[in-house]
Amino acid sequence: MAIKTFKPYTPSRRGMSSADYSELTTDRPEKSLLTRLLKTGGRNNTGTLMVRHQGGGSKRAYRVVDFKRDKFGIPGTIATIEYDPNRSARICLVNYKDGEKRYVIHPVGLKVGDTIVSGPESDIRVGNALPIKNIPEGTFVHNVELVPGRGGQMMRAAGSQAQLMAKDAGYAQLKMPSGEIRMVPDGCMATIGQVSNTDHNTISLGKAGRSRHRGIRPTVRGGAMNATDHPMGGGRGKSKGGNHPKSPWNQLAKGYKTRKKKKIWSWLIVQDRRRAQQQA
Repeated sequence: MAIKTFKPYTPSRRGMSSADYSELTTDRPEKSLLTRLLKTGGRNNTGTLMVRHQGGGSKRAYRVVDFKRDKFGIPGTIATIEYDPNRSARICLVNYKDGEKRYVIHPVGLKVGDTIVSGPESDIRVGNALPIKNIPEGTFVHNVELVPGRGGQMMRAAGSQAQLMAKDAGYAQLKMPSGEIRMVPDGCMATIGQVSNTDHNTISLGKAGRSRHRGIRPTVRGGAMNATDHPMGGGRGKSKGGNHPKSPWNQLAKGYKTRKKKKIWSWLIVQDRRRAQQQA
């Protein structure tokens, strides 16, 4: 993937960049794998606003992606590489030998016409999915399960990959892009390779309108509001107030612990990502 820049013929174009989409092979998705995607605008079933800054945006159809990769032993051929508006990664359409079609996350290096396969006996090749216990140490993987059979939950975003560090006593240690090292059951499925669209994080939107197209509404500082609207609002002119930063619901916003420790899962974290960043 390459990044496309623009000449500054308008103020917004000066800092704008986008993907050139040169890796895509079609702009028509497979209709049998599309479903309707309804918008909530951040509201629940009673109409109460539960998540701020959501609303509007372009219409999207949801592409049903195969995260489980449970079609064992049946080879599939990459038919197309496509854009997915619901995720940062690209997806590719796989035509399996038995006639079924599925979308999977597109890894770096996989081209149209290549063959992929899932299952414990699969080769260690980009795009193939295997149980972690059958993958050699040092291999980079993506679309990793946390619970066997549940489907991939980690390493699904553009450019993501985790390195398999060690295997012992039914668990495998994976090193995340953040530096965190965590354990997962070695019976979980993982796909070989790195997720495509690796330059996604370098793209600059350039103007507010592109955020609105994505369904992201503006964020207003609490200090710019009236006192009736926010704990940090009010004052004559610009004013910091001198109070501890708070959320709109008067909860301390920095340093206040709001989550209970998950004792069931915390032991799976071998090295915390915050500690890894401090050491780096």
